[in-house]
Amino acid sequence: MKQEDFIDVTSLTANEALAAIREGRLSSEELVSGCLARIRADEPRVQAWAFLDEEHALRQARARDADRKAGHTVGPLHGIPVGVKDIIDTGDMPTEDGTVLHAGRRPEYDAQVVTRLREAGAVILGKTVTTELATYAPGRTRNPHDPERTPGGSSSGSAAAVAAQMVPLAVGTQTNGSVIRPAAYCGVYGFKPTFGRISRDGILRQSRPLDQVGVMARSVEDLALLAECLMGFDEHDPDTRAGVRPRLLEVAASEAPVPPRFAFAKTPNWSDADGQTREAFEELAASLGERCEPFTVPAALGEAWQWHRTVMESDLARSFRHDYERGRGQLSESLRGQIERGRLVTAVDYNDAVERIDAVATAFDELFVRYDAILTAATAGTAPRGLDSTGSPAFCTLWTFAGMPAVTLPLMRGEDGMPMGVQLVGVKGDDARLLRTARWLARWAAEEAGK
Repeated sequence: MKQEDFIDVTSLTANEALAAIREGRLSSEELVSGCLARIRADEPRVQAWAFLDEEHALRQARARDADRKAGHTVGPLHGIPVGVKDIIDTGDMPTEDGTVLHAGRRPEYDAQVVTRLREAGAVILGKTVTTELATYAPGRTRNPHDPERTPGGSSSGSAAAVAAQMVPLAVGTQTNGSVIRPAAYCGVYGFKPTFGRISRDGILRQSRPLDQVGVMARSVEDLALLAECLMGFDEHDPDTRAGVRPRLLEVAASEAPVPPRFAFAKTPNWSDADGQTREAFEELAASLGERCEPFTVPAALGEAWQWHRTVMESDLARSFRHDYERGRGQLSESLRGQIERGRLVTAVDYNDAVERIDAVATAFDELFVRYDAILTAATAGTAPRGLDSTGSPAFCTLWTFAGMPAVTLPLMRGEDGMPMGVQLVGVKGDDARLLRTARWLARWAAEEAGK
């Protein structure tokens, strides 16, 4: 492949690139070089990367190519570059957590997800920008579709880097809406698996009951590929469970025995979605016909947003107490406010809220006997204009609180031409079924668009 062709490889999905590498039509070095060329061209506009060392990335790629040529066993991500959110520890790169209080921090060890990426043969391309301590104060990243709009947060750099074709895969985290929201705003696929499916060891802790790892990509199959590599038991994360790793890619790429059925859910905060979003989802549900039926989330679950806030802010106060005590003047006003409110939460209120988590998830179990997935909005609308906010995570809160798997698909656009994500939510523990349903819906939407 010639130098002038490098930029073209960045349009490949991860699965397409893997096939090309296996067949000898593409090397990891060529793929990584293409990604780096794209970054050099677009990073001044998008600003997705917190740390990037081109030579280090290329050394990793050359090592992967040498392994393949030597006939060594290769992993499921062999030679594929991945962006890693800058709250996830990397032993060979800084992890600064989006705050000046952690500037220059150099972890000694990889987070468990980074270890699994390396074992799978991935190239850790660099660290993607996060918001301040993965909360609400924006980082410097801009939306690739319109630099005057937010990319969302807190996994802002991960979403923007995938959307700008700087990297085919990226890892993020979600405590409220930090994977699904930026993926929706930036027009890429995003997946937050069931709570506890991916280890959080070596990742900045906000809230043990709520923190979850997610992935971003440019296809459902790529989400399945990456998430499957990251899943599994880890003795250092007590919320992971021993068991057989789900065959996400195999199931996601298979045909459903029957066309899936969807429950079109208007959540208790549905009125907070803007008019074009509500109209777009009504049209989508109508187009799906008998495969989609309306479902009203029980009003009693309307308190889940407050339960989530109680847990999250109380845990933020605990997790970030040292940063607050030594450098509160260098924290954003929004984070100081969350910490200060969290310090006022009583133990009774906190434990009552945590105990609601399983009950909220269980409340949907009967629904999934009839339906394959809940269909609902990923965000209140398209990415808001301005860079002083990352937008509202409220359309992710319920599902994050319950620990249910969720995926966003870039199937629609707003009147302003910006991406609008379609969120599907699955039954807790059946991530593979959710991804298979998501692939079906993506293919159906493509066929409808082609008519």
